[in-house]
Amino acid sequence: MAKPEHYMSTSGERDAVWVHQEPYSNRPHFTKLDRSIETDVCIVGAGIAGISTAYELVSRGVEVTMIEAREVVSGESGRTSGHLNSALDDGYTQIEKKHGREGAKIAAESSGWAVKRVGEIAEMLGIDCEYRRLPGYEISQYPRGNAGWAEENAELKEEALLAKELGIEVEYREDLTIKGWDGKVDQRGGAVFINQATFHPTKYLVGILRWLKEQPNFRCYTYTRMMSITEKGIELAGMGRKTVEVSTIDGHTISANHAVEATVVPLQKLSVVAEMEYHRTYCIAIRVPKNYIEDCTIYDQADAYKYVRFTACDDKDDYLVIGGCDHKVGQEEPAGRFEELEQWVRERFTRAGTVDYAWSGQIYDPVDHVAFIGLNPQMKHTYIVTGDSGDGLTHGVLAGRLLTEEIQSGSSPWSKLYSPKRVTSIVKSASSMLSHDLQINAQYKRFLQSDIEDLGDLSRGSGGVLNPKTGKPIAIYKDDDGTVHKFSALCPHMKGVVCWNPLERSWDCPVHGSRFSKDGHCINGPAKMGLEPENEAGEEKQKSAI
Repeated sequence: MAKPEHYMSTSGERDAVWVHQEPYSNRPHFTKLDRSIETDVCIVGAGIAGISTAYELVSRGVEVTMIEAREVVSGESGRTSGHLNSALDDGYTQIEKKHGREGAKIAAESSGWAVKRVGEIAEMLGIDCEYRRLPGYEISQYPRGNAGWAEENAELKEEALLAKELGIEVEYREDLTIKGWDGKVDQRGGAVFINQATFHPTKYLVGILRWLKEQPNFRCYTYTRMMSITEKGIELAGMGRKTVEVSTIDGHTISANHAVEATVVPLQKLSVVAEMEYHRTYCIAIRVPKNYIEDCTIYDQADAYKYVRFTACDDKDDYLVIGGCDHKVGQEEPAGRFEELEQWVRERFTRAGTVDYAWSGQIYDPVDHVAFIGLNPQMKHTYIVTGDSGDGLTHGVLAGRLLTEEIQSGSSPWSKLYSPKRVTSIVKSASSMLSHDLQINAQYKRFLQSDIEDLGDLSRGSGGVLNPKTGKPIAIYKDDDGTVHKFSALCPHMKGVVCWNPLERSWDCPVHGSRFSKDGHCINGPAKMGLEPENEAGEEKQKSAI
């Protein structure tokens, strides 16, 4: 069982495959903010969006201060599957329906730029991060002969045709065969997206952080949790100037001209938070012999689709990394997800070996298929990056350019598409938003439910919510020694009752996707704070993690 401090380096009990060659101990260390300071731009969050934005700004001479509530790269950037692609998950046919041909063209251009940009930065800074260009294959989830195969391949032809018109190198091939696919399942045929990319995400981010750490116009503080961002002053019709104040949990203030919330999801009540769905997604890394399978990325067309890539293991094997089996946060059990992924691989690649890593991550899906990157609604100098829609690495990289251009010149050629203030595409998604809101509100039913009746129902190393009829719900975790740790079961964000996640040993909120370590520390927003301890053991456990 992981120690409490483990959750300061990652957002789950289980480690992702990226620690195989880049352990947590390799990451640069920074100190905690111990005073109030001033800066030009304050970036909250040290994942791919925050680090990419910091790089673009710092390399242009802007003074940047970055803060992170835990260790750097401790969020979803360290738990990704590592895809870089302009073959976007939601597809250009769906994006065009919501945003028009112009919006689809911007999506293609910006994501293609991001794919190239990682390679450029890796080369400039000498970062060995396995970056390489390769084909991306989109295939049907069904085998040939199934009616679903024909239907999905017709859609893939349509997607390939539109993507090509948007300037992407792609072709549909009915005879598409993937080298090394030697199982009996026949899913041949699909769209071939040329010059996609993949890389080792944490090696890349650690490399940039090491470069940033040497720059005189960059500062970073860890274990510095942001509690609020406010804009002070008057700015009207070009007169006056607002400043941004970022307040931390320890009472310090960072005064800046601009602030960027690169926290995966904004740490606020609603606005864009209500325009997204929140999903857990699952990954395994399984050994395959070197040169046995073609180096590529693979995506099928299931709703909770499977996605595949490869990364280095040792001299003998590579890792096939496969993900999928998504579900809404806190609303389904994780049991059986890893087994489904493993079975999928073994039925198609018969020489697959052992599964060495199995973990989960979190995805934020905007209702209109495009990330929110730009000025936070109602703000003039505070920017957000959220809504990765399964393309978090790509969106994080392009956010670096978009936000730098908006901060320095007031606009970007990509601003209109990604603007968090957009209305038209959200209105087009009203029916799905209504359905989502009704489903979310239904999660408050947990106020009437109890996972356990008494402490004896809990085995060691497990947790559950005790909801007495005469009191408030309590999240109870029993550690391996049998000590009971109690916390409030109410999520600090919107007071949803959390659920125990036995896979990652975390408390997950089914309302807006906030997550907390088994010890109550906040590891995913939009909540800003952790679960309130309800006994001495719970309080001590929280303190020991920091």
